Amino acid sequence: MKYLLIINDPPYGTERAYNALRLARSLAKLEGTAISIFLFGDAAACALAGQTTPAGYYNLQRMLEGLSALGAAIGVCGTCMDARGIAANRLVEGARRSSMDELTAWTEQADKVLIF
Repeated sequence: MKYLLIINDPPYGTERAYNALRLARSLAKLEGTAISIFLFGDAAACALAGQTTPAGYYNLQRMLEGLSALGAAIGVCGTCMDARGIAANRLVEGARRSSMDELTAWTEQADKVLIF
């Protein structure tokens, strides 16, 4: 089964991105599952490298890197990156600049699309 998770909220301040990535990790553990994650708007900042969080607090950089290690594809909206001054070389390992065209293709290929 192919899942596409679209995340719109900022990395911290709400727990939507956190909960989306928790679900993605759980889904990624299922046999025969493919995960794609697309970060839109303020969620583009979820993929910034160098995040430092207090001990015991979730860290979206580590979560995204872990998902990438499990085979998840992670795209970050290029227009959203530009609007926020995020250069591609500042993205976490496994995330890359993406586009509306790629999101369209991922949406067509997905069995389920989940929006956070």
